[in-house]
Amino acid sequence: QKYSSLPSVELYICIDFCCLMCYNRDMKDWKEVIAENLVRLRQQAGLTQLRLAEMLNYSDKAVSKWERDLSCPDISLLPRLAELFGVSVDELMNAKGDRDRRDRQIKNGGEMLQTVLKAVGLAMGVAAAVLSFMGRLGGEQASGMLGIGLACLALCMLYSDK
Repeated sequence: QKYSSLPSVELYICIDFCCLMCYNRDMKDWKEVIAENLVRLRQQAGLTQLRLAEMLNYSDKAVSKWERDLSCPDISLLPRLAELFGVSVDELMNAKGDRDRRDRQIKNGGEMLQTVLKAVGLAMGVAAAVLSFMGRLGGEQASGMLGIGLACLALCMLYSDK
């Protein structure tokens, strides 16, 4: 009973890792994200580059470079920028929609894993039956194939309960 949740925990770790790898592969450079967010937030606040620069005691050329991804604001300035725009530093540094996209990828990865587990379970059952009928598979080998198929289906059932 104490090991009953182990397969589902391993599945979640595997799915999360796979989705994270896919997610990181298309993730934008963090400097580009900050540049896009600075432009968007500055415009939403109705500020010009010059006015923002004055508020931060920087030049408008510096703000322009930040927004064009030619340079990046000093890390110590990020909390001040976030406060000025009414967002967290995390929001300032993250691409809009990254969390939603990752959540969708995790969900899609789970659905794909369930489909694969069902397909493997079905394939093992059909292969064991056909090969046994043809006399190419002994009882021990057929039992092994059926065991793998049943294990895949059991993992699928455990995952679908979550």
